[in-house]
Amino acid sequence: MSESSASFATCLAAAPVATSQSDPDHGLDSLRMKKLVLAIGVALTAVAAAVVVFLGGPSNASPISQDAVVSPNPSDKTPRVQDGAVYKMLYTGGVTFVGGQFTQVKTYTNTGTFNRNRLFAFNASTGGVTGLHATFNSEVWALATDGTNLWVGGYFNTVNGVKRTGVVKLNPATGAVDTKFNANLNGSVTDMAYVKGRLILGGSFSKHLAAVNPATGGDTGYINIAFAGAPNYGDPGPTKVFRFAVNPAGTRIALVGTFTSVGGQARQRAAMINLGTSSASVSGWYSSLWNNTCSTAAPSYTRDVDFSPDGSFFVIVTTGAGFPDEKNRLCDSASRWNTNDQKTTYPIWVNYTGGDTLLSVQVTRAAVYVQGHQRWLNNPHGDNFPGDGAVDRPGIGALNPSTGNAYSWNPTKERGVGGYDLLLSPGGLWVGSDTTHIGGEVHERLAFLPLP
Repeated sequence: MSESSASFATCLAAAPVATSQSDPDHGLDSLRMKKLVLAIGVALTAVAAAVVVFLGGPSNASPISQDAVVSPNPSDKTPRVQDGAVYKMLYTGGVTFVGGQFTQVKTYTNTGTFNRNRLFAFNASTGGVTGLHATFNSEVWALATDGTNLWVGGYFNTVNGVKRTGVVKLNPATGAVDTKFNANLNGSVTDMAYVKGRLILGGSFSKHLAAVNPATGGDTGYINIAFAGAPNYGDPGPTKVFRFAVNPAGTRIALVGTFTSVGGQARQRAAMINLGTSSASVSGWYSSLWNNTCSTAAPSYTRDVDFSPDGSFFVIVTTGAGFPDEKNRLCDSASRWNTNDQKTTYPIWVNYTGGDTLLSVQVTRAAVYVQGHQRWLNNPHGDNFPGDGAVDRPGIGALNPSTGNAYSWNPTKERGVGGYDLLLSPGGLWVGSDTTHIGGEVHERLAFLPLP
């Protein structure tokens, strides 16, 4: 989610904008993301519109007013990430921060090259790269701000030579480590958000979800909810909270990851947390459909989640492979859920790719944007081929929030492994990925689709 802050903008305005290559090359670790080779496609029973629709209605007021679908024509003024992949973006005060697994960034004009180790920032209007520089020994997956400070999360355990595991607090203008902040984690952080004075972290560290003091990193005790287990199917990896979304009111967290119980209650792959005045608790929302398996290659198949602008619903996207016309599985799909529902079974609607992964989602009043390495949408009858009603939407697509049907909007995007992040800003949609072409143009790993 985007924020604006005069204090943050002032801080960054004072920072130098880099104009030439000036930093040593730190090299590039191997990407963690591996493209799944799926033996079977996914599909569910659909209505004539090729989307499974159960019930639902339109959303209302939005904190970011996007009442139109963004342009399929990308902006020409975005920096060019030269290697690796973009995993996370953050927009605030006219500046975009980008984290991931990369070592070099070029200007949009291709006239200057900057060594940037897994994190950089640039002026969102001009494309000028700022002086922010920090050196991480592994991937960056999470970014958060209170409008003045910058927190960075990932798989690293040293930053600028300082020992910091999973999360670090940086000067947003220079990249210097704030040594007063140390969360003393024992694992990775793959998502985080600043919510009502608390920094909420999700990942593979021992608590998996925690609220820490933004100044010191100390655990506030606000979240004491046990996450345990992993789906008993294939090789799910460690228990973790992978991605989460906070509703606009700051009272709910919808999260996805690798777990089988939350707070002692049965919850596989997806859950919701209530954020109370003094403590957090497990919501009654749940669907037993998340207990059902997909491919053994993806036993933990939920990949991203986002709330609607009014907080009344959220959308989860998945990988996994599945079974055509089997409505009890949510593999390789986008699905919409009512926030206020308690234990439920079926979502409001589901849109299936027919066997290809969706990795990221963003919801506006006008559209639900999805990104992955999909070839099609509206494809419940396909099994690695376009079934009846399928439409070509390579790499990125937009769905009607009320019905789940794919719009005609079709920039087309190189598929690759896919893109792990989409980000809204007041002017449009940022697209981060591991690919280099979108909308018939070259935009290495980063693109901006403006509002018309």
